[in-house]
Amino acid sequence: MKFTKAVVLGTVAAGALLAGPAVTARADEVVRIAYIDPMSGPFASTGRLGEQHFRFAIDRVNAAHAAGNRTFELVVMDNEVSPEKSLTMFRKAVDDGIHYITQGNGSSVAFALSDATAKNNRRDPEHAVLYLNYAAVDPALTNEKCNWWHFRFDADSDMKMKALADYIVASPNIHKVYVFNQDYSFGQSVEKAAVAMIGGKRADLAIVGTERVPLGKVTDFTPYIAKMRAAGADAVVTGAWGADLTLLVKAAADTGFPATFFTYYLGARETVQAVGMAGKGDAQISEWHENVDAPAIDRMAAEFKAKYNENFYYWRVVDMIDTLAAAMKKADSSDPLKVGKVLSGMKFDTPLGPEEIRADNHQLLQPMYVSILAPDMPHMFPGVPLGFKTIKRFDAEETRLPTTCAMKAPG
Repeated sequence: MKFTKAVVLGTVAAGALLAGPAVTARADEVVRIAYIDPMSGPFASTGRLGEQHFRFAIDRVNAAHAAGNRTFELVVMDNEVSPEKSLTMFRKAVDDGIHYITQGNGSSVAFALSDATAKNNRRDPEHAVLYLNYAAVDPALTNEKCNWWHFRFDADSDMKMKALADYIVASPNIHKVYVFNQDYSFGQSVEKAAVAMIGGKRADLAIVGTERVPLGKVTDFTPYIAKMRAAGADAVVTGAWGADLTLLVKAAADTGFPATFFTYYLGARETVQAVGMAGKGDAQISEWHENVDAPAIDRMAAEFKAKYNENFYYWRVVDMIDTLAAAMKKADSSDPLKVGKVLSGMKFDTPLGPEEIRADNHQLLQPMYVSILAPDMPHMFPGVPLGFKTIKRFDAEETRLPTTCAMKAPG
């Protein structure tokens, strides 16, 4: 099914009501969304930034009545990036009658929530939950560990690595690559993909080291930078995020390590400010950055900055909330099964181009950008005269990879 989804986000074409039990629409219905992410501990700043984006996205949807006669409400739950605490938060959400959860920080958390969602919905379909994943990108979540009730709105780590690897392999000045990650399921998947997609692809290009560190436990990355330097690395590939990435690139800048960093999550303001001008030429793979030519998102980014005094970062959060609202309007219901059936296979237009939620594994396909920090850009970071410059754009369809997912629709 094809939707036209403007920002925020217009109307959805009328369609037949999809069948499903449980939650029914009513006038002025409030749909609560449990946001289960770190609000305390070493990754609290990442969780708070996500919360700001969700509140911003929800305010826009509510103001535009984009979900019909329904309004969204965010319920914040602190999990400290702990799978165990996340399961406690999940059970509380279900007990409180919440039918939608979202999370993004930590694929280990995502596996726990995905499994809990599937089990809950089998055992108690009257209290079914839909899990909207905005940032946990271990490929297994939409492959061998997939489940129908899980929808991912960020590209998985293999999709992102393919884009970075294509660029690295085509760069004649890169010869020695060090792969550095946090030691949990996501970091392990990034390492595996990097070795497979970069190693041996060019006679003069080699992986000279792979290393993992405990998530959120290292406060001084200088010894690791020294190992990279000793290996002769001229490029570092990392999926590190949050405080770990900030401290890593700061250690590189402080010690004058000249290698180029190829990252998944460089775009946060505090990370760029930590690396400063030493970050010139460092790269990220993302679904958007401030210097993409997308006036509708530019206006949104300006509104966000005026409201929160923070750089807009998570376009995918707005995309996800807008898409959820459009699906509810199409289904004329907030019932998770009805809404999930609309989301599955949904195709729609965005300011960045066409997107699709794959019906076979519920992975969003969206345009992706490889960009580098460069001077003299229209939008630059406060205190650091650098901004992201696109060096390669991938259409949504170019990011499609094979899947091993064998999920079946309920009912």
